[in-house]
Amino acid sequence: MKPRLIFTLLHRWAGLTIAAFIFFSGITGAIISWDHEIDELINSDFLKTTSTGPRIPPLDMLARAQAREPQAYVGYIKMVPDEGDTYEIGFQPRQNPATGKAYELGFNRIYYDPVSGAEVGRRERGAVWPINRANFVSFLYRLHYTLCAPQMWGIDRWGQWLLGIVASIWTIDCFVGFYLTLPARNASPSSGDVAVHKASERRFWRRWWPSWKIKVRGSPYRINFDIHRAVGLWTWVVLFTIAFTGFSMNLSREVFMPALSLISRVTPNVFNERPISDPNQPVAPKIDYPVILDRAEQDARARGWSDPAGTMFYAARYGIYGVIFFAPGDERDVSGVGPPILYYDGQDGHYLGDRLPWKGTTADLFVQAQFPLHSGRILGLPGRILISLMGLLSAALSVTGVVIWARKRRARNIALAMK
Repeated sequence: MKPRLIFTLLHRWAGLTIAAFIFFSGITGAIISWDHEIDELINSDFLKTTSTGPRIPPLDMLARAQAREPQAYVGYIKMVPDEGDTYEIGFQPRQNPATGKAYELGFNRIYYDPVSGAEVGRRERGAVWPINRANFVSFLYRLHYTLCAPQMWGIDRWGQWLLGIVASIWTIDCFVGFYLTLPARNASPSSGDVAVHKASERRFWRRWWPSWKIKVRGSPYRINFDIHRAVGLWTWVVLFTIAFTGFSMNLSREVFMPALSLISRVTPNVFNERPISDPNQPVAPKIDYPVILDRAEQDARARGWSDPAGTMFYAARYGIYGVIFFAPGDERDVSGVGPPILYYDGQDGHYLGDRLPWKGTTADLFVQAQFPLHSGRILGLPGRILISLMGLLSAALSVTGVVIWARKRRARNIALAMK
């Protein structure tokens, strides 16, 4: 078989295999580029407050929340909510000693008025069902990167693994599709004359240029084909970036990080160095939030940091505390890579490590760039707009690709029937 025919078959079947995944990932990606804005718009009744007066100190609010929910650990608290925001406190279920399984809470976020301390709302972010206003955005986010795949055999990463494989195929297919847009090569001129070679190069570019254009006056099939080819060419760099970062983030522990460590030094990640526990066997902390906060603030001052502790969290499946430092209102800045974080052990409180934005080895910087590139946040607002548009274009490319295959299949069937 000729190489071009081989690549055509590869592109066809790779595209058909991943078309549905790319379509849904593209649509959901276009929406969740604006997840915070949409969430605040449709859930302002419990995310926002008009209360005035002195705020309850964050650790006091945390203690009150923990006392009200004895079946759960406080897993997250934003220490200083932005002006007009309520306190958002995340919860993770404890293990039920009667069953040996985690309690079924029916929520993982509760919202409190920062002045009165009264509960103003609760929800389960990322819940698959029922889909309602409170969890709509987080459901789309979970659908985008896990397909909402259920836990099986104690593993809840099936959806991420599947999407990682899909992204791997898409990454390779980006190069296959690019190759197929190139015009068939003519025999190279035997003459050593520079002018002859330049003329040959000009002919190549003239023959390739139609691949970059859409003939709007052509037949519906031709227009569909041109859209598929031309849009893919003009947006190739961004499509490849989205595909590759989808692979690198979904298969980080399994493939990406081990492969990267073979060619460059990667600073160990505190989460990758620890086994993840079964969801029904969370690691109970023996150190409380106030102790961790005190140690983190001392370590931050020793490093010369001026920003306050903006968020604290406890990852119960790892037994790790994290303290995130940022100025009020700057939580999602730093080009999308996130603010600096200090990590501590939940058993004895000893320091585990840190995560500093845009610091470390070349490999560390490459790893940190994956989410900002995938989300477009590395370019700020223009990047988010671009990624949102690319989500729609990715969905369109999957549809046009299936249409091309269906039309060609129909034509082949007609040809066979006439023989």
